[in-house]
Amino acid sequence: MTKNIAVIRGDGIGPEIVEQALRVLDKTAELYGHTFNYTDVDMGGCAIDKYGDPLPEKELQKCIDSDSVLLGAVGGDKWNDVPGHMRPEKGLLRLREGMGVYSNNRPAKIWQQLADASPLKKSIVDKGIDFIIVRELIGGIYFGEHKTEGDTATDVLKYSESEIERIGRIGFETAQKRNKRLCSVEKSNVLDSSRLWKKVMHSLAEEYPDVELSDMLVDNCAMQIVKNPSQFDVVVTENMFGDILSDEASMITGSIGMIPSSSLGATTCGLYEPIHGSAPDIAGKDLANPIGTILSAAMMLRFSFDMPKEADAIEDAVSAYLDAGYRTADIMSEGMTQVGCRKCGDIITENLKKE
Repeated sequence: MTKNIAVIRGDGIGPEIVEQALRVLDKTAELYGHTFNYTDVDMGGCAIDKYGDPLPEKELQKCIDSDSVLLGAVGGDKWNDVPGHMRPEKGLLRLREGMGVYSNNRPAKIWQQLADASPLKKSIVDKGIDFIIVRELIGGIYFGEHKTEGDTATDVLKYSESEIERIGRIGFETAQKRNKRLCSVEKSNVLDSSRLWKKVMHSLAEEYPDVELSDMLVDNCAMQIVKNPSQFDVVVTENMFGDILSDEASMITGSIGMIPSSSLGATTCGLYEPIHGSAPDIAGKDLANPIGTILSAAMMLRFSFDMPKEADAIEDAVSAYLDAGYRTADIMSEGMTQVGCRKCGDIITENLKKE
């Protein structure tokens, strides 16, 4: 199978971590008989320096024309003084809009080798943490009307049935590729928008009889994530709730450097990136942890390219790396062997084996 991947190396540690992910993808392609073609795309600070624009139209078009996009990280102190509408992060917002991605999918997975880094007590972590939060990305209160009149401020939370349905389908389809359990999170005891959310989700459930649907109020979900996270497989929720819950979930895993994410829309062309930033303070020092980017590449194979065995192989290679006691500086602990970004990529690539 041949796939065309747009590659945004970006700023700071972006080029370093992306390079390791591409090495892992190349080895995966070799093992499984695929061809991955890469097209470099300038976005973020590097694009400002080169074009005076964080995402020129021709660079955006490369992403739209691809089968999926792999992103490292963008931004840094160097561009803090540029006008707000030209900040590197504006390129990312333009990219999401241009690609039409309305679903942000962020896994929360505890690697047992790093269990001690979780702030949760051992008895909870030992049950396992491995779920995905599917967050609606371009609607809700963040995109409603905002106004302040005198001493009163108003923010409008609005969702249509079609907006809920399209994110709901992403939730159900994600659950189908995992353990077939979907938890819909809302605040239907108070909000009309949540009552509509619940109605649409239950209507959709009839089309996905293989997925078990449950409902949970958002305040209860926030508690359950720290009390009993092993109960979750896939969580689907609206924009603001998802923003808060996904940040909470990222903290219980113990390491931001290990967490991938994806943004999807109506097609299989997705945007895949680690959740961490560009870390300009360690750029070029071979200190960055590339695992979040490598796992983002695995998500691309699983959710956009329908290559579950290949994704499993990458995740197994990461697990073998951790089993062997290797750690980059951000997750280093006593008794482990510290390695740099390049060596981390070397070891994970060497660990790759066909399932």
